[in-house]
Amino acid sequence: MNFFWVINGKRFKQYLIILIASFFAALIAFVEGKDLEVFKTKEGEPRAIYKGEKQGKKIALTFDVSWGEKRIHEILDLLEKEKVKDTTFFLSGEWAERHPDIVEKIVKNGHEIGSLGYRHKSYTELEDNEIRRDIARAQEAIRKVSGKSTELLRPPNGSFNKNTLKIAERMNHTIVQWSINPDDWKNPGADRITETVLSKAGGGDIVLLHASDSVKQTRDALQDILRELKDDGYTFTSVGQLIANTDSKKNEIK
Repeated sequence: MNFFWVINGKRFKQYLIILIASFFAALIAFVEGKDLEVFKTKEGEPRAIYKGEKQGKKIALTFDVSWGEKRIHEILDLLEKEKVKDTTFFLSGEWAERHPDIVEKIVKNGHEIGSLGYRHKSYTELEDNEIRRDIARAQEAIRKVSGKSTELLRPPNGSFNKNTLKIAERMNHTIVQWSINPDDWKNPGADRITETVLSKAGGGDIVLLHASDSVKQTRDALQDILRELKDDGYTFTSVGQLIANTDSKKNEIK
């Protein structure tokens, strides 16, 4: 009888090890399957997205624009030449009002428009009512020149907190950050910008680039980025398409 229990005890341990291994394998698969990465407060509270689904080789190129008109034409012309649509341009409302022809070109070429606020002033430095006014004013300015209401918001300078998230959600905007930032606004060299993006690129990434006149190397870097990513099997998609109908990971905002 004792021998019987020893044998069964060994089998029980084996079964237990298999069960535990299966549990952790399932847990890893579950976590990896939650492909939309977000900043989030508590469960059910507003979120800020910085990465989309990993399924397939889809990547979102985004461009922040707050002043000037030379660089953005260069970038739009390159995107058109390379037959790339469905990128996302985050525009400041003040800039959009001054350049309705360029906004029209963005829309006509098949790109998505998001809001960069109105005056490009950090929301963490503003009172709640000032944030609400800035979001609303930017949305109205962009709507007037594009015919489209914004639903995506990139806070100026990327600065936000829990309060900003709640205000944005109440105003039907989703805050969008990024997972790859080559700091092209610092003009570190076209090769450095290209290398940073290509070395980090993966399915679901959101790439932060700029199209204001201060960036002098982004267009040249973009040419290589587009061709290399295409050759590697990537397709380009807007942020809105990337994040639609997907699950999410959660990272707490302090």
